[in-house]
Amino acid sequence: MELWIPITIAAAFLQNLRSVLQKRLKATLSTWGATAARFVFAAPLACLLLAVLLVSTGRSAPPLNLTFITSAILGGLAQILATGLLIHLFSYKNFTVATAFTKTEPVQTALFGIVLLGDKLSLPVALAILVSLVGVILISIPADPAARRSFLDRKALLGILSGGLFGLSAVAYRGASLSLVEGDVFLRAATTLAFVTAFQALAVLAFLQLREPGEAGRLLRSWRSAAWVGLVGMLGSLAWFTAFTLQNAAHVRALGQIEVVFMIAASILFFKERVTAREIIGVLLVSVGILGLVLYAG
Repeated sequence: MELWIPITIAAAFLQNLRSVLQKRLKATLSTWGATAARFVFAAPLACLLLAVLLVSTGRSAPPLNLTFITSAILGGLAQILATGLLIHLFSYKNFTVATAFTKTEPVQTALFGIVLLGDKLSLPVALAILVSLVGVILISIPADPAARRSFLDRKALLGILSGGLFGLSAVAYRGASLSLVEGDVFLRAATTLAFVTAFQALAVLAFLQLREPGEAGRLLRSWRSAAWVGLVGMLGSLAWFTAFTLQNAAHVRALGQIEVVFMIAASILFFKERVTAREIIGVLLVSVGILGLVLYAG
């Protein structure tokens, strides 16, 4: 077995575990308090990783430039908003459904490419987008028959917006990393990760101080549980970066859809939530569509 395969599976598992831990934090912290945990406790670890890498190799950090700073800040803000929307959805939809909406990220990226860049749409990609959209519709159908008059409810739209913001952050992070003219792939990735998480930690703490006074203190007092969110998130990011370094990104993203299996298991085992057959079919259709997209879009 090639090394990138277990690393990608580990990345998907850690990403799902981080969402599980953040949902548990939602019981004691506000939406933005739980959101902040991911960044506040990940930032010191990301900076430590970069420091260890520089000291152990004797290299210097790549010099930053305006493109890097602008792209990193844009991606950082988009990821904060996307994470906040996802955690907000935990209050309305179950864990599986809320997380599944973010799986529309590659579909939205393809559509943005068609509209903004004039990308051509092949038949396999068109079918993949159609399958994913059918899955989203199945997931978004309200349980209450009286509420089914709405084609897509507000919660579905929030989930789709979250997926779009996650896609924007990924594009911005790639642009930031590529703008660095020195260092190998791993060093540039580690530099980007350290800068972004440090910015995000400062941004969310400032936001909490302005909008929710006292929440930052509650977050810091919850360090025993919140720190796990930062640690797991940091390890997940490191695994993704490593897998992308070892293998074609399309293959990694395709294998990463195994997260859906972890997602359904977490919903049933950890949160004791009832997942309907329709929702499971919807999640699977979204995953199949995204799998087709990442395999045929290249």
